[in-house]
Amino acid sequence: MPLLDRLESLEKLDVASRRVFVRIDADVPLADGRVSDDAKLRDSLPTLKHLLNAGARLIVAGHIGKQKKDSKKSTTSIEPVAAQLASLLAQDVVLADECVGDGVRKVVHDLRDGRVAMLENLRMHEGEDADDEVFARDIAKFVDVYVNDSLRASLNKSASVHTLAKVVTTKAAGMCLRRELEAIERWIDRAERPSLAVIGGGRVESKLLLLESLVGRVDEVLLGGAVANTVLVALGKKLGKSSIDPNKLAAARDWFARASAKGVEVHVPTDLVAAPATDAKEGRVATVETFASDAMALDVGPETIEAYRQRLMRSKSVLWDGPMGFAENPVFFAGTAAIGRAIVEAAGYSLAVGDDTAAAAYKSGLGVRLSHVSRGGLAAVELIEGRTLPGVEALRT
Repeated sequence: MPLLDRLESLEKLDVASRRVFVRIDADVPLADGRVSDDAKLRDSLPTLKHLLNAGARLIVAGHIGKQKKDSKKSTTSIEPVAAQLASLLAQDVVLADECVGDGVRKVVHDLRDGRVAMLENLRMHEGEDADDEVFARDIAKFVDVYVNDSLRASLNKSASVHTLAKVVTTKAAGMCLRRELEAIERWIDRAERPSLAVIGGGRVESKLLLLESLVGRVDEVLLGGAVANTVLVALGKKLGKSSIDPNKLAAARDWFARASAKGVEVHVPTDLVAAPATDAKEGRVATVETFASDAMALDVGPETIEAYRQRLMRSKSVLWDGPMGFAENPVFFAGTAAIGRAIVEAAGYSLAVGDDTAAAAYKSGLGVRLSHVSRGGLAAVELIEGRTLPGVEALRT
């Protein structure tokens, strides 16, 4: 099913004087009680401003932080998010002291056209992550229109993105969510050939699931990071203390064989930047044939970078998921940055997915130059793999 099939457009809704619930991605980093990176909030500004200009009475909601150990609730207040949102919108945002109950009803009742209220952290109520119908229906009592503007939140069956969307009759995808789905759908359905996938990062099991889904859909795969290490070791190379998944060696070997049999060219590093530990102050280039037994592979080497660059320059569409090495240490970020630049320079459509990829893209100044950088995390990856998302499916009319 096309990702945008049967999703109502926000612009078609009559929202004047109506109470519009907007589910945003509010899980932003905090430092000293303030939002330290408001990029996710900025992504939803087009949706919020459109609704405000149309005279809606906005009820913004989201969650922040994790549940405490041995508890089904979070104790992190969303107040810093409401304050930052007020600054971005240049108007007051009234913060309710809970997400359901008499206090919320009063806040919503007092809202006027073009004004904004924000619910307290949804995860302060155990019904959110439990997808509790009673909790969802309690919210629905003061909601006329439902809008989901978060791809990331759509990954899970939580009350605010799943059951609530089902019980509110008038609903739509927000502009941020729609933009994400359009970008991913373009790569899935209209990727020009030759099509390449650059896959790196450290979560080997999840990367193998993605790689399996790409067999027959891309012409070439360029590997880096722990997933490349695991494939190299599966093919008989010795990489010392490098990060690999020993439980996935057979799966990696089988995937490599299937991909090759389907005509997919799989490229692995021929040289690597090695060091004794991830916090090393410098690294040295080593070939995969002469890798030291006491070293770790922490980045791709110059020979690999150039070979990958040449492949990328011949591509017309690129999917990028994961850094080429241990990008948390700037010493080992060069390979990731170089491959990112090559993706940008290639004349074609580029889609970056995954949290580590987004972080690397913006860290290297490439975020605005790629065709699309998804902030949807695992949700974007699952769509590419061909899976459905509860929050998106609940929006279909």
